Amino acid sequence: MAAVWLVVLAVVAALYALGSRRHGYWRVRRVLHDTPLPFLGNNAPVYLFRRTVTQLADDLYHKYSSAKVIGFYRASRPELIIKDPAIIKRVLTTDFACFHPRGLNPNKQVIEPLLRNLFFADGNLWRLLRQRMTPAFTSGKLRAMFPLVVARAERLQTRLAHSLGHPQDARDLMARYTIDFIGACGFGLDVDALNDDDSAFRKLGDNIFKIGPREAVLIVLKEVFPETFKNFKYLPKLEAEIREMLHTILKQRNYEPVGRHDFIDLLLECKKKGIMTGESMERVRSDGTADVVAVEFDEDLMVAQVFAFFVGGFDTSSTVTSYALHQLAYHPDEQARVQQEIDQALAKHNNQLCYDAQT
Repeated sequence: MAAVWLVVLAVVAALYALGSRRHGYWRVRRVLHDTPLPFLGNNAPVYLFRRTVTQLADDLYHKYSSAKVIGFYRASRPELIIKDPAIIKRVLTTDFACFHPRGLNPNKQVIEPLLRNLFFADGNLWRLLRQRMTPAFTSGKLRAMFPLVVARAERLQTRLAHSLGHPQDARDLMARYTIDFIGACGFGLDVDALNDDDSAFRKLGDNIFKIGPREAVLIVLKEVFPETFKNFKYLPKLEAEIREMLHTILKQRNYEPVGRHDFIDLLLECKKKGIMTGESMERVRSDGTADVVAVEFDEDLMVAQVFAFFVGGFDTSSTVTSYALHQLAYHPDEQARVQQEIDQALAKHNNQLCYDAQT
């Protein structure tokens, strides 16, 4: 019996040592931090859905009010929360070359296809994507895309005109409207989620932000054991749906821009420019000059950018606009002032909603 207990204690001690192997990082450097838990670090409240990432950072910010920096452990990975504006400025300017990785991917070598987008990408891929795609969002191209937004705004206006006197769910309404203009501006599709309760595009938007038990567990496992679970995907079904949809649209356009000025056209224009090349942010030649790297702007990268476009536009826009409508409904004086400013802006442009009317 004693031997069994010794084995159990040995296993527990080994697991504790394994789960805490990097938890002395900030203590050695004398950086203030909360005591981490084995394997989970300081991120347990997020893993257990008790706090969001933002709330946890805010808690630490106020707890260590006099500190310039705060140590943090995301599972076993040490991270630094910077509070001092002078240090933040250095990180984002003069020392940016040392701090460019965003650290959003648990494994640096194996990155899920959907996450190879401008938001999640690190290092060379981030720089090449940024160099290739930033010129695609010129004011002229955004202006060309604006009529697609106006058409959906007019459809929203018509729906509301037919619903006067009836309560409206602002969150649902703005989600439907956002889906409509993302479908038009991003994919060249007339989704009509405003009037179609069974819109597949609307369901796609809902599914992106639904985290089930599988996704919740996988998020924790990939951060706690990044090497073991590096080949497991967060969103395999969603990836297949977006890939199939993109492939269908590209086939319809014969893999060429068609002059719609939507996001797919912009991606096709980026693809036509060929392989992305540039100086490496990670490798240096023996003579001290930066190595040259090259990445093909293929369909996989297009799928990732479409995913980022959808996610970045859907929840952000629908949440902000629905909250704004909610606040205006409870503050009629401010609502009247906003209405007056809108009327004045439209009066300058023949009472037509246009790109210039927003400035």
